Amino acid sequence: MKAVLKKLVQATSLAVPLAFTPAISSLVIEGFGYSVDWSYASAQEEAAKPKYETRKTPALSQAVFKKLAIIQELTNPEGDDAKPNFPEALKELKEIEKGAGKWNGYELAQLYNYYGFVYYSLENNAQAIKYYRKVVDQSPNIPVGLEVGTLYTIAQLQFVEEDYPAAIKTLKEWMSKQDPQFIGADSYVLLAQAYYQLQDMKSARPNADKAVEMYEAKGKVPKENWLSLQRAIYFELSQNDKVIEVLVKLCRHYSKPTYWKQLAGMYGLVGKEKRQVYLTDAAYVAKTLDKEKELLNLAYMFLGEEYPYRAAKIIDDGIKKKLIEPTSKNLEVLATAWRLSQEMEKSIQTMSQAADKSKNGNLHALLAGNYLDTDRNEKALEVASVALKRGGVKRPDQLYIVIGMARANLGRWESAMKAFEEAKKDKRSRVFAENWITYCKGELERERQLGNS
Repeated sequence: MKAVLKKLVQATSLAVPLAFTPAISSLVIEGFGYSVDWSYASAQEEAAKPKYETRKTPALSQAVFKKLAIIQELTNPEGDDAKPNFPEALKELKEIEKGAGKWNGYELAQLYNYYGFVYYSLENNAQAIKYYRKVVDQSPNIPVGLEVGTLYTIAQLQFVEEDYPAAIKTLKEWMSKQDPQFIGADSYVLLAQAYYQLQDMKSARPNADKAVEMYEAKGKVPKENWLSLQRAIYFELSQNDKVIEVLVKLCRHYSKPTYWKQLAGMYGLVGKEKRQVYLTDAAYVAKTLDKEKELLNLAYMFLGEEYPYRAAKIIDDGIKKKLIEPTSKNLEVLATAWRLSQEMEKSIQTMSQAADKSKNGNLHALLAGNYLDTDRNEKALEVASVALKRGGVKRPDQLYIVIGMARANLGRWESAMKAFEEAKKDKRSRVFAENWITYCKGELERERQLGNS
């Protein structure tokens, strides 16, 4: 007890006695990915402490000293193996409070400060907030440093409890009383986060911007989670150019696959497709694209930019590595990419696989066209027959055009004309089919004349 009292006496030279300011004004809000630090009683920071206005506060009597020393021993016992006994401290505080009817404001503030610390340590934040508010209520009978520090602690606890309106109100109260030069970027981030949780993006934005600007003005790189918050706020405000600006910083300072992917997506959103393709392809080369949707999206982008061979290689490699499922649809896209790349054999082989997996004859119809393009007319007719039997062909007129052309190539003019007659029933193919019918009639007549000569 004498050792504790000695510490208390030595501490009286400070505006707020060390023994009576439990170290809760430094909290880590883990759930939101960033820390908020403020310590008024740290000896290492003594030289940098805010210079508050001078207040005359009531004295702390020797009797109160002794009572609170008991709490000091229970919450901060000496010895390497000693452990705090917060339940016992709470029990003792309640006993002490019974006789605190005539205590002055400063003495009550110390009592309530301990209450807040003990309740916080017992994970009862609601009660901790209640008693820390009682500390503030003792103003002006407490040092400004204690009042300001306690307000910040209350704001943090309200944030942890997800009482964002209260946290905002308390933070603003704290800012109005704090020395402006000691309002750090962390505080603006906390305020921005509270507004963000309330979906008040217009209020969140200037606070997030302020935090980032404060760091950048000193040549420091803003914390990753600050930039992430800023990016989310801009996105909610549909300020896409700003989102891109922040994502560029995230890619530069905290290079992660997710940021590169998001940046690529944003370029696509603002119509800068080439940048989107290049960035996504860079992620692919870096082997950070490992999902089917991502790989197929990249392939589709290359097809859109008229780079079919690159698209085909991406899908083909994805299937081989079992990252892309070889469904009928995916194989159809691959076959199309091979065909556009003039890789006809690969296109035919892949389209054949796709057709075998399909539920109707539509892909067989496309495959028949591929065979026709490579002058394999008999094969084209064989596959076209399968397409007709299976049904479900999206453009029967085009299939009949393929059949007619294949028959014409084989000199089967009359059967070719029958196919073209079927094709002309669809007005989209009428002119083309009629031209072929005219051609077939001419060739048939020419053969007859040759046979009669």
